[in-house]
Amino acid sequence: MTLESLIIFLLIGAVAGWLAGLIVKGFGFGIVGNIVVGIVGAFIAGFLFPALNVSLGAGIVGAIIHATIGAVILLLVVRVLKRA
Repeated sequence: MTLESLIIFLLIGAVAGWLAGLIVKGFGFGIVGNIVVGIVGAFIAGFLFPALNVSLGAGIVGAIIHATIGAVILLLVVRVLKRA
């Protein structure tokens, strides 16, 4: 992985985590937490919905949407586990 692709990967994770924090109210983890949530969300979405990434396209916008969906799922699971 080149430095350029790593930076893009982190930026997509940050944007996806930030968007997920906006969608799921009450969850903000700061910039580092948002990056982690976005990256983990991308893995979750890739595991649960592998065809979704193909249908969204291989562009950055598709990657952000895909990672945001996974990050929202992650934040909802965290919310449920916190209440239990």
